[in-house]
Amino acid sequence: MLNSVYSKYLLHFKFPAGTSRGTLYDRETWLVKISDNNDSSIFGIGECGLFKGLSCDDRPDYEKKLGEFCRKIDGLELNCDEIVTWPSIRFGIETALLDFEQGGKRILFPSDFTNGTAGIPINGLIWMGSVDFMQKQIHDKIDAGFRCLKLKVGALDIDDELEFIGSIRKQFSPQILEIRLDANGSFPRHNAMEILKRYAKYTIHSVEQPVKAGHPEFLSTLCKASPIPIALDEELIGKNTLTEKRNLLKEVMPQYIVIKPSLTGGFSASMEWITEAKALNIGWWITSALESNIGLNAIAQWTYSLDVDMVQGLGTGGLYTNNISSPLFIKDQELHMDKNTNWDLPGIDFV
Repeated sequence: MLNSVYSKYLLHFKFPAGTSRGTLYDRETWLVKISDNNDSSIFGIGECGLFKGLSCDDRPDYEKKLGEFCRKIDGLELNCDEIVTWPSIRFGIETALLDFEQGGKRILFPSDFTNGTAGIPINGLIWMGSVDFMQKQIHDKIDAGFRCLKLKVGALDIDDELEFIGSIRKQFSPQILEIRLDANGSFPRHNAMEILKRYAKYTIHSVEQPVKAGHPEFLSTLCKASPIPIALDEELIGKNTLTEKRNLLKEVMPQYIVIKPSLTGGFSASMEWITEAKALNIGWWITSALESNIGLNAIAQWTYSLDVDMVQGLGTGGLYTNNISSPLFIKDQELHMDKNTNWDLPGIDFV
């Protein structure tokens, strides 16, 4: 028999993290721990990366449901059908079970990455704020070896943002620096194309979710005509069945999709997105969604197992003052794992 317990964990940002949806100061997440009922020394741990206001399973009964699922794991009664509409819980449980089955060493997908002999190329993430704050972030990332940056846009005045990106391009050519934009659905539909055309002057790799999710017909038109490749992000959230995924991609035909396992239901559900995207020649990359190092570790290991050949969005491990200490570290635009560094799990009260 298994023993499954969970705990809430509150992460604190090192700085006010500005997005078009508001400024983040703290991040509530949930950890799941699974062990053998007769031996608690070997356990798997996973993270249910609930994203308030964004996850489709952000519901008042979230904790109650998490407790129910844990009890069903213990009784070997949990089935996929009942957990499919709870993607962040599904991700956490899937991770914890994989970890437990592998011996509870936080090695879910053994590889050159987990051996410490290979890294994953990642983008640097630039948060919204004052121009000086954003400039400092950019220069810090460039100095650290990053050659691909993702900028959150949509919170400042469009002219100010364009001027700022123009100043970046004057300093760093497209051959030196790749720029990706993440709009988080902030572009108004009535002039989204105009905004995209203005950004296109600065050789932008892609724009994530330019308009709010829920308008696939409009997005289809936008993807056909946009001078900048469009990547679907929030649009994927809540599409939990294979049919829903296939229909969305066929209707919109984006240039890319951005896969966040905490929001799309873990590895098996995320693989459905990748398989459907490949069948339609749609590009994709994987991004963490502000998880602690528990979730980031699982996502990174899975990402490496897919033999990715483009820059991924896995650079969020250094955002918190109280992140869980792990072997993960960033060097020269790559995420690495130091096999000689141990995990340091804090004293967490599981229930």
